[in-house]
Amino acid sequence: MGKLRRPGAYVCGIDAAMDVVGGKWKVLILWALNQQTCRFGELRRLVPGVTEKVLSSHLRELEADGIVHRVVHAEVPPRVEYSLTSLGVSLNDALAPLGAWGRENILAVAVDARPPQS
Repeated sequence: MGKLRRPGAYVCGIDAAMDVVGGKWKVLILWALNQQTCRFGELRRLVPGVTEKVLSSHLRELEADGIVHRVVHAEVPPRVEYSLTSLGVSLNDALAPLGAWGRENILAVAVDARPPQS
């Protein structure tokens, strides 16, 4: 991680990891960037519901943590692209089993809980 955002030591590795990916939007940003390098507007479309302010803030935090790489192209108007660093790719790899667990357990429960169609 690029910097420690909380005072004090972490209790465990999960505590440290959750500090990096905590919040509603960061894992969705990571998922989108795992698919492709994106410009800011593309990310907004790929993460529906996130505001520009929150997206910008989360991208800055992920960049400071060494998860996201930001490239500014010297053009008029300026073009900025975001991609995952190798650390970001490894974080997505670590999150993959959690996603699989959610698909197998949470989504399956939601499908099973629907009333039968007649």
